[in-house]
Amino acid sequence: MAQKVLMKGNEAVAEAAIRAGCRLYFAYPITPQSELIEYMAKMMPKVNGTFIQAESEVAAINMIYGASGCGRRAMTSSSSPGISLKQEGISYIAGAKLPAVIVNVQRGGPGLGDIQPSQGDYFQATKGGGHGDYRVIVLAPNSVQEFADMAADAFDLADKYRNPVMILADGLLGQMMEPVEFKIAKTDQEIEELNKQHYDWCMRPNVDGEERHHHEINSLELDPNVLEKHVLSLNETYKKIEQNETSHEEYNINEDNEIFCVAFGTASRIVKSAITELKKKGHNVGLIRPRTVWPFPSEAINRAITGKVRKILVFELNLGQMVEDVQLSVNGKVPVDFMGRVGGIVFTPDEVIKKIQESL
Repeated sequence: MAQKVLMKGNEAVAEAAIRAGCRLYFAYPITPQSELIEYMAKMMPKVNGTFIQAESEVAAINMIYGASGCGRRAMTSSSSPGISLKQEGISYIAGAKLPAVIVNVQRGGPGLGDIQPSQGDYFQATKGGGHGDYRVIVLAPNSVQEFADMAADAFDLADKYRNPVMILADGLLGQMMEPVEFKIAKTDQEIEELNKQHYDWCMRPNVDGEERHHHEINSLELDPNVLEKHVLSLNETYKKIEQNETSHEEYNINEDNEIFCVAFGTASRIVKSAITELKKKGHNVGLIRPRTVWPFPSEAINRAITGKVRKILVFELNLGQMVEDVQLSVNGKVPVDFMGRVGGIVFTPDEVIKKIQESL
C-alpha cells in the first residue's frame, strides 16, 4: 500500500498532474492558488517538463492552446479573476477540439473580492464563461485526496473527448492540508505513448512517406454551413459526455427521506457533518453531492425524490447558482430551498443544522 503524504491541496493537485504526465504548465500567480504555481516551478524542471510564468493570464491560456495543439498534456491554473481573463482562450480551445486542464481555486468576488473560499464561479464554469456554444467538463472535489485524484481524471477525460476540463476547487481546499495517497507516476515511455494517440490530429513535424500529414488547428470557420456542422459535431460530443461521465456521491439517501440536501465541494463536507449529527438525533436526511457539476447529475436528484420527500435544501458558498440546476432537475415536483454565504464566509455545521431543522 502506498504511503500517504500530508500536503496542501494546491501542492497535491500539482504533484498529481505531474504524475499523470503533465509536462507543460503555464500560469500567472494569484492567491489563493500561488502554492500550485510555486510547486510547478520547483518540480517541472526535475521531470524534463516546461514551466513558464506567463506575463498574464491571457498569455498563459494561449500558451496552453499551442501546447495542447501539439498533443501534449498541458495545464494551467488560477483563481477567479484570472480564470475570467482566460475565458476567451478557453472558448478557442473548445472550438479547436483540444484537450487541456484548467484548475480554478475560487476566491470571493465579484471583482478582486478577497482571497477567502467561495463557490461564486459556478455559473462561469458550468454555463460557459466565454463566447459561443461550447461546454467544459467541470469536476468538483471536496477533499485534498479527491483534488489530487481528479487531476489524473481530468487529463484522461480531456484526451478522451478532446475537450477542456476544469477542476473547480476553492480557497479552503487549496490551502487545507490532508493526507494524500498518490497514484503511481507514469513513466517517460507511458507519457510518449499518450502523446502518440494524438498523432492523427495534432501539430507535429512533417515527414515524408506514411507519416506525412497536414493538420490544421483552428476554430475559425467563415462558411456558416461549415461552422454549423462543426458546432453540431461538438454538441454530439457533449451529449456523449452527459451520458457517460456524470458522477455524484450519495450519503444517507433512502426511501424514508423527507428532506435531502444538495451541495458540492467543501460546502458538502459541512453539510455531511450536519446530517451526521442530525442522524444521531433520529432525523433521516440525505445528501447528494455532484462530483461533476457539468455534466450535472440531474437524474440522480430526480430519482431521489420519493413519495416522502417534501423539500430539497441546497447549500452553496454563493448567492444561489447550482440551485438553478437543482430546480431544473426537480422540475416542480417538490419545493427547493437555498442557504448560502458569500464574501468568503463559510457556514458552520450548526447553521446548516438549524436550516434543516426549520424544514423538518
